[in-house]
Amino acid sequence: MSKSLYVQAINRALHEEMDRDPDVLCIGEDIGPMGGLFGATRGLHERFGAERVIDTPISEAGYTGAAIGMAMEGLRPVVEIQFADFVTVAFDQLNTVAAKMHFLLSGLAKVPLVVRLPYGVNLAGEGYMSGHGPHHSQSPEAWFCHMAGMKVVMPSGPADALGLLKAAIRDNSPVMFFEQKGLYETASEALPEGEHVVPIGKAAVVCEGSDVTVIATGATVGLARAVAERLRAEGVSLEVVDPRTLVPLDTEALVASAIKTGRVVITHEAPSTGGFGGEIAARIAEQAFGRLHAPIRRVCGLDMPVPDGKNNALPNEERIEAAVRNVLESG
Repeated sequence: MSKSLYVQAINRALHEEMDRDPDVLCIGEDIGPMGGLFGATRGLHERFGAERVIDTPISEAGYTGAAIGMAMEGLRPVVEIQFADFVTVAFDQLNTVAAKMHFLLSGLAKVPLVVRLPYGVNLAGEGYMSGHGPHHSQSPEAWFCHMAGMKVVMPSGPADALGLLKAAIRDNSPVMFFEQKGLYETASEALPEGEHVVPIGKAAVVCEGSDVTVIATGATVGLARAVAERLRAEGVSLEVVDPRTLVPLDTEALVASAIKTGRVVITHEAPSTGGFGGEIAARIAEQAFGRLHAPIRRVCGLDMPVPDGKNNALPNEERIEAAVRNVLESG
């Protein structure tokens, strides 16, 4: 079975869902004949036409607001924000309208909206995706985790990107779908044939282990796996867990792994202060504090704007390995 890139998995999901359901449409900047800035919507305009693949002016608030109205009228729009950083322009539409309408109208209205958000940098190497600087490289997922009424999804590989995007499009709630753009052209794997839908709200144990649990999101999953493989030669067994969905969070799976190993390291690209890793740490502490052998450690982005190019402000294998060794030595 041939391998597919992360961005190709996104593209396949959009094709399949638009084929399956005529109410699914895409809207955003340059998503038509151009196929999107990163190629995720390539071929959709030619296949489904301008009425279902809607190119818009540069107005995130405008086309996001239009998509919310479409969703409330029974369509299933998929919005593309070119860079996750630019979602701030549409923040009022998402926070004040999309997240709340179901509740304000006592459940009479649904907002089946997906907002695709390319975020982050290429943590594993150089090149175009290695960093776009402070305005194009943020990981703002925590903003939406705090926005009651939203679901937040972060696939770390092509198969999950395919299955979770299909699940998000079929969901009746607004879903913020974070795509790690450094993985677009670097992550590849064989995709399942036929229908492949990954349920929202279920974590995945990427590799099993017994000594330390590493909870990782997005591109840090690959970093954690590399550390696990390297430490295996020393007899250290890491269990790498990918939440895949932040809201709803599979707390049960994360706590079970923490109890199994007794030691936890949490890693993500976003800055440590206010990052979602703090919420994960709190839930594990609330439910498994007495079963831990060492304090929970976090390996996150530094509390600063993301610099241009390859830098040490973001998690890397060395920092994750150092945190693992620290929790092993602590108890």
